[in-house]
Amino acid sequence: MDTPESLPQTLSLERLEVNLFRGTSPRGGGPRIFGGQVIGQSLLAAYETVEDRVCHSLHCYFIRPGDPRVPIVFEVDRSRDGGTFTTRRVVAVQNGKQIFNLAASFQVVEEGFEHQADMDQVPDPDGLPDEFEQRIKGMQNVSEELRKMMLRPRPIEMRSVEGDAFSATGPRPAKNSVWFRARAPIGEDAHMHQVILAYASDMNMLSTAMRPHNVHWDTPGLQSASLDHAMWFHKPTNFNEWHLYSQDSPSASGGRGFVRGAIYDRKGVLVASVAQEGLMRMRKD
Repeated sequence: MDTPESLPQTLSLERLEVNLFRGTSPRGGGPRIFGGQVIGQSLLAAYETVEDRVCHSLHCYFIRPGDPRVPIVFEVDRSRDGGTFTTRRVVAVQNGKQIFNLAASFQVVEEGFEHQADMDQVPDPDGLPDEFEQRIKGMQNVSEELRKMMLRPRPIEMRSVEGDAFSATGPRPAKNSVWFRARAPIGEDAHMHQVILAYASDMNMLSTAMRPHNVHWDTPGLQSASLDHAMWFHKPTNFNEWHLYSQDSPSASGGRGFVRGAIYDRKGVLVASVAQEGLMRMRKD
């Protein structure tokens, strides 16, 4: 396999003004920008305006498909700097139009009450096949466009507990558990580990809602796209180590699928929670 892209480099931003930044997309991706990329870059832009505080939550909307050939301009609104919490709003723009917006809250590190839900008992990642290699073996039934995308080295290593959507032979429960981690070293910056975890949190989410209906991204006639995304960070973590992403979809209706996710480190510590709703419908033409 070729060397995967360096996500700290891919997500890096150029400062244009005090609250204005510019980012680009890696070459060789799909026809639209991966949602996790713009989440990660928006969070990074917000962090460029915050000192000595850590993001504890973000809420965002995908407004228009992003064009990977065009740079993205990120405008940060310094909504509030309080005694404990700092709030930022980030708008991502291409060709004069909003493609995405994010609101994030940052907090001074402090101690407090603690409890968490337990991690599910699942097979260890060391005994599971690499999802990228699995997909390459089963690529004879996918479109040429998807084939090219899948052959690009993946910056996030994933190992599915239940098997991915492309290997399905029928409807399955709306649950999915995946071990994942960054392939290339991230470095010592704790904020960058959080940014890259946010990048990866958009992966495999909507496909969990597709499982009961026996469809996937390349099913003819299927329209799918992330609509909104929310994430809560509970603990700092090292995303170069394995994490379990446990997902379930309690509802699909009105052409939308809703998915919840919990991210645990290998020791079973809950480091983040995620929720997403996405477009999921068959074309009628």
